Amino acid sequence: MDTSRVSSFVSGLWDAEIVPQLVEYIRIPNKSPMFDSQWREHGYMDQAVALMESWARSKLPALPGASLEVVRLEGRTPLIYIDVPAQGVQSAGTEQAVLLYGHLDKQPEMTGWAEGLGPWTPVIKGDKLYGRGGADDGYAIFGSLAALLALRDQGVPHARCVILIEACEESGSYDLPFYVDHLADRIGNPSLVVCLDSGCGNYDQLWLTTSLRGMTGGNLTVQVLEEGVHSGDASGVVPSSFRILRDILSRLEDPATGRIVPKELYVDIPPQRIEQARRSAEVLGTAVYDKFPFVEGMKPVTDDLAELVLNRTWRPQLAVTGVGGMPALDSAGNVLRPKTSVKLSLRVPPTLSGAEAGKFLKQLLEKDPPYGAKVTFDLEKDGSGWNAPALSPWLEEAVATASAHYFGAPAAYMGEGGSIPFMGMLGEKFPQAQFLITGVLGPHSNAHGPNEFLHIPTGKRVSMVVADVVARHFQEASKA
Repeated sequence: MDTSRVSSFVSGLWDAEIVPQLVEYIRIPNKSPMFDSQWREHGYMDQAVALMESWARSKLPALPGASLEVVRLEGRTPLIYIDVPAQGVQSAGTEQAVLLYGHLDKQPEMTGWAEGLGPWTPVIKGDKLYGRGGADDGYAIFGSLAALLALRDQGVPHARCVILIEACEESGSYDLPFYVDHLADRIGNPSLVVCLDSGCGNYDQLWLTTSLRGMTGGNLTVQVLEEGVHSGDASGVVPSSFRILRDILSRLEDPATGRIVPKELYVDIPPQRIEQARRSAEVLGTAVYDKFPFVEGMKPVTDDLAELVLNRTWRPQLAVTGVGGMPALDSAGNVLRPKTSVKLSLRVPPTLSGAEAGKFLKQLLEKDPPYGAKVTFDLEKDGSGWNAPALSPWLEEAVATASAHYFGAPAAYMGEGGSIPFMGMLGEKFPQAQFLITGVLGPHSNAHGPNEFLHIPTGKRVSMVVADVVARHFQEASKA
């Protein structure tokens, strides 16, 4: 395979077609169902599906025998299914298929976008395309097809490839198991899984994700009154719902250190992952933390860089992501409020059951409410994490070679603090499969927050790497 020709082909396709498609995709406010309960009525999800479907169908003639279907199970978000037949002689049959995964639903708007930027306002500045969803994870279908088209351009053999693009990932992928079961016979038994929904420690080399944390969480509400009352009359008599909530949260999180308190939410970190965290810290240096937009004078929770990597990849951590029951500052009267609610997002270690963590969390927060207050925790999500199997020698070599070709630097390995529920599901269904989990979410790209951007050169290079690895996979499969 001519790697320079792959580079030229993929880069040209990105410039001419993929970036313009992503610009239009960013304009669509197709928020995940958890953040838009009326997603069916609004129709934005269907708009995003139609955009991707139209472009992908225009590429099918260059992939003889390929088919595309938008699968719609009753009451569930849609899924794009693309089946690309093998090119070249393949002795291993469907068991040597490649599964490529991504998603098209988005996180909500978030506040704090810089002037001239916005979640649904695509803006290109230099090498960056700003807007919600371009990097997380709208580029996946385009990058996957770009890789396969680059192989076809040179007549390079590859195994049968299946592309799955779901529309529920940001809500925990609760629809996806039904689609995987529905399509099980058509998907087959992939021996390589490629996921383009992860992060990168920098934009200078290829980063492979070795683990993903799970997540549980929901809405915690503390109610003390049926209605608000004059704070001068009630304070000192009626306990504040905010104070009780703060006390209950201390059962989960040490307010002084941020450390999660219950030992039930920890696991023993594998020695290999500890060593990889140390090496990642050496490669990244202070970029481990200075990629974040700290206010002046702020510092991370520790100066130990390896510990920071482990904190965000293998240890439980809590974020309070929303609040209810509190009026805006400019309309907050002197009232002792009847209740306070917060939305909790608890990241849990990769090998800890998300379901068990969710059950434990609900019991921990609701038991023995102070003063007899009404305390409820409505569990919303309980996804498990994922710990990658050891890389086969062929894949490790293929990754090293591809990173050298397209990035000009060695590949790096690190866990990610986020969740991709599909990976844990696939790990259970296909225990013999190899996994290539990578992505474009690097320093300052700020997925889920304001000013999210896609680093276009990294998107191109990741697509090139996928082409290389899929080609190498065929060579290995042919030996079976």
